[in-house]
Amino acid sequence: MKIARIETFQIPPRWLFCRIETDDGLVGWGEPVVEGRAEVVRAAVDVLAEYLVGQDPLRIQDHWQVLTKGGFYRGGPVLSSAVAGLDQALWDIAGQAYQAPVHALLGGPVRDAVRVYAWVGGDEPAQLAEEISAQVEHGFTAVKMNAAGRTAPLPGRAEVQEVVDRVAVARDVLGPDRDVAVDFHGRFTPAGARRVLDEIAPLHPLFAEEPLLPEHGHLLRGLVESTSVPVATGERLYGRAEFLPALQAGIAVAQPDLSHAGGISEVHRIASLADTFGALLAPHCPLGPIALAASLQIAFATPNFLIQEQSRGIHYNRSADLLSYVLDPEPFRFTDGQATRTTLPGLGVRVDEAAVRKADSTGHRWRNPVWRHDDGSFAEW
Repeated sequence: MKIARIETFQIPPRWLFCRIETDDGLVGWGEPVVEGRAEVVRAAVDVLAEYLVGQDPLRIQDHWQVLTKGGFYRGGPVLSSAVAGLDQALWDIAGQAYQAPVHALLGGPVRDAVRVYAWVGGDEPAQLAEEISAQVEHGFTAVKMNAAGRTAPLPGRAEVQEVVDRVAVARDVLGPDRDVAVDFHGRFTPAGARRVLDEIAPLHPLFAEEPLLPEHGHLLRGLVESTSVPVATGERLYGRAEFLPALQAGIAVAQPDLSHAGGISEVHRIASLADTFGALLAPHCPLGPIALAASLQIAFATPNFLIQEQSRGIHYNRSADLLSYVLDPEPFRFTDGQATRTTLPGLGVRVDEAAVRKADSTGHRWRNPVWRHDDGSFAEW
């Protein structure tokens, strides 16, 4: 069996899919994308495809070595994301070839259900309470919310209190038996993050996500040691070497993205590395169905897994949603806030190829907004 063809599809709302076809008719799907830079990743996939076409698709680990190291220059979000999507598609093919789900190929399941959380928005407490209540009614036992929008470099008392008030609303609606995770999104300085963490700690968030920018990783240990709130990070880290300092700093939760951090192959290794530090895995995934399917396969096979992000209903998904390009929604049916383990081969997702090809004819040019402070200077988004 050889790889015969590799295609990419840039589809709304902000996704990039890749399709690998073999000469005996097997098709694997992946999701290689950097949000806001889909065209650039698409070009990288085209370059990497020059090597893959004609190769045996089942030599996944060997291909991963060549794709990540064979070009001499290594790492970074574009290359790592291009490799990630191709890696997902190769595992999808392997599962079909061996008639087994990917989690079986990774050593078998360690759980039969995966806890997932829902995203909630709402700048006003009443709106936030309404959105959280709706997710609770849908059966979710955990939600994630932004700590704040545009944030001053050093937030004052009023700005900090707004964060506290919003988290307090979430805690009030959720009660003591459900969880809220708070996404700082790298919008705070180290001093600002410490100030906010001190104030929200009594509300017992599940974790605080990306309280520091990745370039401030050398300050992570001090932040971790200053708070009782579990610290999570990783959506902008792209491999084991980048996760190691964060784990050494004492993060509680590692959040690699299956579409950014080298795919199934590398995230499986990151999970094992995190386990040696007593850290849990909560894969980042505000993306499409293929990325989520890959994340769930990892979750079913990872002992130190915590919880899974998913994008159904997220504010980015205006022109298309999680189920827009799948033929069978069953793998993404969440019951009591959990996804049930599938025994379907490969990634377990049936992609609606006709819908994907049609959407690619329109494409998208999604870009993240550029924020500015009141004085006109750049603000973290």
